[in-house]
Amino acid sequence: MSARAGSGGPRVLLTGGTGTTGRAIAARLEAAGARVRVASRTARDADAREGVEHARFDWADPATHEEALRGVDRAYLVAPAMVEEPSALMVAFIERALAGGARRFVLLSSSAVPEGSPGIGLVHRALRERAPEWTVLQPSWFMQNFIDPRHWHRAGIAGPGELTTATGGGRVGFVDAGDIAEVAARALLDEAPHNASHVITGPEALSYDDVAAIVSEVAGRTIRHIRVDEDAARAHLVKAGVPAPYAAFLVRLDLAIRDGAEDRVTDVVQRVTGRAPRAFRDFARAHAHAFT
Repeated sequence: MSARAGSGGPRVLLTGGTGTTGRAIAARLEAAGARVRVASRTARDADAREGVEHARFDWADPATHEEALRGVDRAYLVAPAMVEEPSALMVAFIERALAGGARRFVLLSSSAVPEGSPGIGLVHRALRERAPEWTVLQPSWFMQNFIDPRHWHRAGIAGPGELTTATGGGRVGFVDAGDIAEVAARALLDEAPHNASHVITGPEALSYDDVAAIVSEVAGRTIRHIRVDEDAARAHLVKAGVPAPYAAFLVRLDLAIRDGAEDRVTDVVQRVTGRAPRAFRDFARAHAHAFT
């Protein structure tokens, strides 16, 4: 991995820079000598590291975009949270970034969203067609969903000891956000642009029954996967605070998992970073305190 891009290394904008992948990417970029600007809704978050630039940024407020993009030659793009159709906001921002001299973009998408499909899939297409240098990350479902206190899976484990989904026995190549961040950092800093889509998974595909069994073993208490139908899954998410349109979108993804859409593993982490991806059992053991 190289950070050579003129004097002082490249200047990289991280949207979603205080999020699950953004923090990990920022640390890797700093270590490689890049100049990092973290964009978030507040100018600076409480536990931000010294020496990192911060810019107030809101996808829906174009007045915040100019300062975020000033002097930037590379950008990591994370869609606004719980917005089902972010493409209009994001493509306009990409056009502005290109006009300002940015050349390389890395987009966080999803393995469940093909290029050209509504929402982030349209952003994927725009980057491939318009950006001189681009990478689209399409990770499978994050292992961190089971430990993030803001996530309904974590709440279900901590409370009744249940994971409620409409996935049935479908399997997922759950991936550690740290592995995603490592691939993203390489895509941002490697001398040669990747100009590719990377479907990123962990080393094995697991059902939610498998996840519940592993977490039960680590936590020393029983965690169950509750298989529900589409209506019950949507009601569960809405009760957990997910907006109804986004809950419906998430349930559609559950049904795709049920039908086998995520039952795969790839070699992307090994190929791009030179090391194997983290297994879910190892992740669970490292975060055992979150399950007890």
